[in-house]
Amino acid sequence: MTDLDPDQEIVVGIDPRDPAVPALAWAADEAERRALPLRLVLALPPLHDTPHVDPKPRRLVLHAQGQEALTAAAQTIARLTPRVRVVTELVDGQPAAVLCRRANPPTRMVVVGSRRLSRPEEILSASSVAAPLSAQAACPVVVVRAPEHLAHRPAHLVVGVDGSMPSREALKFAFEEADVRGVLVHAVLVWQRSALTFGEPQPEERTRLLAEAVAEWSDRYPDVQSRQEVRQGHPVEELALASSTALALIVGRRGRGGYTGMRLGSVAHGLLHRAECPVITVPGNDERR
Repeated sequence: MTDLDPDQEIVVGIDPRDPAVPALAWAADEAERRALPLRLVLALPPLHDTPHVDPKPRRLVLHAQGQEALTAAAQTIARLTPRVRVVTELVDGQPAAVLCRRANPPTRMVVVGSRRLSRPEEILSASSVAAPLSAQAACPVVVVRAPEHLAHRPAHLVVGVDGSMPSREALKFAFEEADVRGVLVHAVLVWQRSALTFGEPQPEERTRLLAEAVAEWSDRYPDVQSRQEVRQGHPVEELALASSTALALIVGRRGRGGYTGMRLGSVAHGLLHRAECPVITVPGNDERR
């Protein structure tokens, strides 16, 4: 069984313009499974200075609205999972930057909803949270854009595998999460046919690579069942298809990007838009502080 750390907590980003009930429900369930408290964080970005206008009344209104949103979110958690302890926090700052700072120990993971911004909006808009947070956070980030597929059997988590260190960390997280949930791990390796086929791994080599990657964690979590699949095609498209019946899709992150999230990686970034279930982005072990 997974060792649960009682000193950890799960952080949830609250958007006063969007209650994001699916994200709250996901975080509440996870907190109950892991016996961890929830910290609900709402960040208020700075107001733009306007000549001859006193910003204080507007700021007071925003603080009041933020507190109302936090209270409503805490009440939602109490209805869903009454036994989960909830702490609320209202702070000044850009939401993505604030949540990145909260992504250090004792935070186990950060959970946010998705406002379904376009890619230009993700880069240029100060309200962008999911992409920059997924690119920078020192802990796993869960973006709940679509619900879990609870009716599909067997219940499973999908994890993308490519042999890299980030995908190893994703596999580790997937097996631990599956152990806590009592579900299956579906490990998927996707390869794209190249115009230059010389030196490309043969199909049996890809199968072996995947089997070896999964075997390490199967040995550590003997109670977790797993299945493996090698697919040909574009990784975003194939993993998005695999997500259509999953509880969550888990991928590793290559490197720590800048604030805009431009270095999140094309696969992880694409899956934030295309996946049909919650997406969990896991940083590499060398990135964790």
